[in-house]
Amino acid sequence: MTAIAWLCDFDGTIAPKDIGYAFQIRFGADAAENEALEARWRRGELGHRDLTIAQAALLRVDETAARAFVSGFGLDPDFHDFVGAARARGDLVAVASEGYDFYVRDRLAGAGLGELPWTANHARFDGDRLIPEFPFTDPACGECGNCKAQHVRRYRAEGYTVHVVGDGLSDRCGARAADRVFARAALLEWCRRTSLPAEPFTSFADLAALARS
Repeated sequence: MTAIAWLCDFDGTIAPKDIGYAFQIRFGADAAENEALEARWRRGELGHRDLTIAQAALLRVDETAARAFVSGFGLDPDFHDFVGAARARGDLVAVASEGYDFYVRDRLAGAGLGELPWTANHARFDGDRLIPEFPFTDPACGECGNCKAQHVRRYRAEGYTVHVVGDGLSDRCGARAADRVFARAALLEWCRRTSLPAEPFTSFADLAALARS
């Protein structure tokens, strides 16, 4: 039996509330400009890397306030059980996020899952400014800050069958490259619109049951 690498999105997926979006709304200096940028991204006029850079320019927040704000967000209560079920059958669970590393790292660690492999964009704080950096840029993709397709390819090269789990448009590259897709919300709508096979899920309780089957 081939082991599975479950490549999971973070914002809106592992964390049911989109922490990155809530952070942007809370500390963004221009709400109207932020919404305009989001609309341009949804229309395909901006890649996610350019969206992140433009949105970061609107932020006014220091690192202390940023960490305090995100500390109030939790993870899907069934995610821990899902990780245990997947590991019990010899699978790998990894996190790939187009959000920022400081809250992905902190929220996973706070849930006792800090040892999970994860990737995200780096937030460098300079006073009340946040400067995004992209340590996981994929040269094969000119759109994403942390393209999930590269992680699909890497885990497949290591011998895994790769399942992508996500909820949003930032998961599209990973979904196109994956062996199997579990989707909800905007990602599921996009998969259906483009005829990309995807299986709907509601929470990680669904996936934990599947991992045990």
